[in-house]
Amino acid sequence: MLSIYQLKSRFQSLLRPCVEKFYSANITANQVTLFACMGSIFIALILSYFIEYLWLFFLIPIWMFIRMALNAIDGMLAREYHQKSNLGAYLNEITDVISDCALLLVFIQVPSVNTGLVILIVLLSFFTEYSGVLGLLIGASRRYDGPMGKSDRAFIFSLISLGIATGLLPLNWINALLGIIIFLLIWTTVNRIRKGLQEAKI
Repeated sequence: MLSIYQLKSRFQSLLRPCVEKFYSANITANQVTLFACMGSIFIALILSYFIEYLWLFFLIPIWMFIRMALNAIDGMLAREYHQKSNLGAYLNEITDVISDCALLLVFIQVPSVNTGLVILIVLLSFFTEYSGVLGLLIGASRRYDGPMGKSDRAFIFSLISLGIATGLLPLNWINALLGIIIFLLIWTTVNRIRKGLQEAKI
């Protein structure tokens, strides 16, 4: 299933010089993971406090790109510089969920946006990641199948945020977009379970 996650290897190649600098500066994978989470919470708090200034939603696509880079960097540090750890595995999954929750819940405060739809997206985002992790319990790999994985959500909500910030996206259209995202999240969860079961049979 097509997903932005499939571009990860090319993105990592571009980031390799940054990874080398991080390693030279004695910055560890776990530190990068925690910084990405704290940054997400910080951005969410700024937007929540100044929600009347919708142009500040420009911050979300900027931060989503930075966060995606940091997520790639922490993985490269862990794999290529022997920084893998059990704690790191926990931090990687838990902080991703915390970051998603913080950034997505901001949309509840946008005028005309249905609170229930946003909360449902937060829950389904958690289910997609949980279903991906559960692959490990049945002897499969950690599943990252799309069409609405973490990278895809970051891209879609970055576009929505740009629309909000510029005023080009009518606010009463957002609920319809959220409905489409909900459908794609359910599809992603089912897809990850199906692919995990198929892999476990091999």
